[in-house]
Amino acid sequence: MRQLTALDAQFLNAESATTAAHLAGVAILASACAPTGAVTREALIGLLRERLHLAPALNLRLAGVPFGLDHPYWTEVPDLDVADHVYEVTLPLPGDEAQLAEEITRIHERHLDRTRPLWEMHLIQGLTGGRAALYAKVHHCAIDGVSGAEVLAALLDLTPEPRTVEPPASSRATTAPGPAAMIATAVTRSVTHPARALRSLGRVVTDLDVIPVAEALPGARMVAAATRMISGSPRELPAPPSLSAPRTPLNGPISAERRFSYGSIPLADVKRVAKSFGLSVNDVVMTLCASALRSWLRERDALPDQPLIAAVPVAVRTASAQDVVGNQISAMVAPMPTDLACPLERLRTMGETMRTAKRRFAGSPATWMSELSSMLPATVTSLATPAVFRLASKMPPPINLIISNVPGPQVPLYLCGARVLGYYPMSVLTDVSGGLNITCFSYDGSLNFGILSCPEQVADVWRLMGHLQEAMDELMELAVPRPSREMVPA
Repeated sequence: MRQLTALDAQFLNAESATTAAHLAGVAILASACAPTGAVTREALIGLLRERLHLAPALNLRLAGVPFGLDHPYWTEVPDLDVADHVYEVTLPLPGDEAQLAEEITRIHERHLDRTRPLWEMHLIQGLTGGRAALYAKVHHCAIDGVSGAEVLAALLDLTPEPRTVEPPASSRATTAPGPAAMIATAVTRSVTHPARALRSLGRVVTDLDVIPVAEALPGARMVAAATRMISGSPRELPAPPSLSAPRTPLNGPISAERRFSYGSIPLADVKRVAKSFGLSVNDVVMTLCASALRSWLRERDALPDQPLIAAVPVAVRTASAQDVVGNQISAMVAPMPTDLACPLERLRTMGETMRTAKRRFAGSPATWMSELSSMLPATVTSLATPAVFRLASKMPPPINLIISNVPGPQVPLYLCGARVLGYYPMSVLTDVSGGLNITCFSYDGSLNFGILSCPEQVADVWRLMGHLQEAMDELMELAVPRPSREMVPA
């Protein structure tokens, strides 16, 4: 028996007519180079049938509690026919990147059917150069960024020849309790909820100085520090920066429409910049995003004179929870130095900001996302969340955007015998987090960016991808000193 956590359920509750809460990714395949000369829907279905047991999230559907009295449960679908979740479409000529992005956008806008397992795969044929694409989406209530990559990895091989996969071992099926048992558990949880809510409130207070909006309340930092001292948490944590998000065109009520662009940067270049300045790869990624956003906002005469605020998801999945369906994530919230004109100063400031955020997180891992989700009863959160999100979009933004960076394998992988040329992730937009989400995934020597936006905020996502490329060129010039001009004897 598996029940959704409060955080998992929050991703369900956040869905509305304008918010689809699934994670997705696009794999570009060298289809014509596969041993069979193509990747077909039939081959993909056969692969899924053989390896479905390696991705438990794909075989589960939701079982709701009567009257919405508690969070839903997961229940296994016996004899699931994966063919019902696999679709195929062919792009019209010429089958270029822009057409692919438009097709992916149309698919990504659609909500998943909650009466079935919450995933779909779309094989997209007709891409130029003998290529195909595989778009896959899974609901965020079932996976986070890291476990989503693991779902994809279950289908991939290290060689064009598929590996042998052992059949599933016999195990007890995951089933939801009956309605009477669900109601009894819900009643018990309702009675004990006040005590649990008080414990969650106590843990939230220790993180009060790193929660957007809350950190600006009078005395928030003093209360958080005092609570950590009383609870025995580390006392010497770096002082957090101001997390006051400026108003920008990135924020405001979103629509149901989406735009998508994607592109790659050589990972070796990113590592070279990181090594030159004693930074991490993620520091450079954050700087690239800050520089691109600065350029995009300047073009619209909308650059604020204070830093943008980004939420950066952090995986907290332990080795013992590798097969657990659901979310094992937290988040760091950090300012981005979009207000700094000098690219070198921007890079160094971003590096120092991220080091401070990481030291705080290591000393006192933020649990506020999960704790906030747990503070209200399930019946209240399921009804109130969409309205609260919509109301929040009309107020000063808590953050300006979400930026995710998921590390991936640095060796070529194959799907149905076709080499995976690139993988571009996609995430979620909400009224609270804003109309732009930048997600990147490192794979086989490349840093692959997926940019998802609402056109009400960012219509020209390809321009933003171009600014990322320009920002990388700018950093490479700083990392590679030009040859000095020595005096040559006459």
